[in-house]
Amino acid sequence: GAGAGAGEGPQQEPLGTYVVIPPNLARRNQLQRIANKELEELEKWKEEHRQGPINLTPQKLGGRASEADVRLRQQLEHSRSKYQQKLKREEYGRIKREAEEAEFLRKKAVQREKANKLEEKRRQEQWQRRLMLAEDNYIKTTEFLNKLASGPSQGISCPTEGCGLESTPWARSQAYKQLRRQEEERKLQEMKEEQRRKAEMLELKQRQEERARVKAHQRDQQRVNNAFLDRLQLNNRPNGTWPSGGLGYTDYSADDGEPSYFL
Repeated sequence: GAGAGAGEGPQQEPLGTYVVIPPNLARRNQLQRIANKELEELEKWKEEHRQGPINLTPQKLGGRASEADVRLRQQLEHSRSKYQQKLKREEYGRIKREAEEAEFLRKKAVQREKANKLEEKRRQEQWQRRLMLAEDNYIKTTEFLNKLASGPSQGISCPTEGCGLESTPWARSQAYKQLRRQEEERKLQEMKEEQRRKAEMLELKQRQEERARVKAHQRDQQRVNNAFLDRLQLNNRPNGTWPSGGLGYTDYSADDGEPSYFL
């Protein structure tokens, strides 16, 4: 009947252009029972293997160091870290200032070299102009004296053999003296430039020596500060020694078997 037909398998029901296949109820119910059984077994296994409470024997931690020693060490490390940070900032500022000063000196040297080249070029051009002017002046003076010697001047006749020969050496001597004066002026300017360069080199050397003295003073000051912190650290200890057996301003490490406190 109807029960036998349902147990044999799903029946196809044609509906127009497609076919609907109903589910197999017996197969579905069987799968549902298996799934429910597996879920129950999983929950039972979880209950059986649940982690129980942890019971540990109370014990004292922190190694051989006492709480007062650890707090004192933390205070000293904190003060030392602040001092070290200050030293790092000062060192960074010093390095930055030295780099800026070196860059400034390099640019200044480049500009000085350019200025020296321009000054030398200007001096050469001025010397060339003075030389050309002296030659032109000499030529004009010679022409004028020759004309003066060849003709009457203020009612007095001057033969060419007299005035011309006497005036030409005079003009030459004047031109020669003028050239000598210009040459001496040029040498004087060169000596002044040389003295200026020597003064700048001496000033640079003095700056370098001053920087060296400042660095030596900073190192001495840092050494004195470290010695003061060492004495302060030693005076704050009850027996004057650290647990590791060392004296003074030493770094503490947890490798000696004593873990650090973080209180």
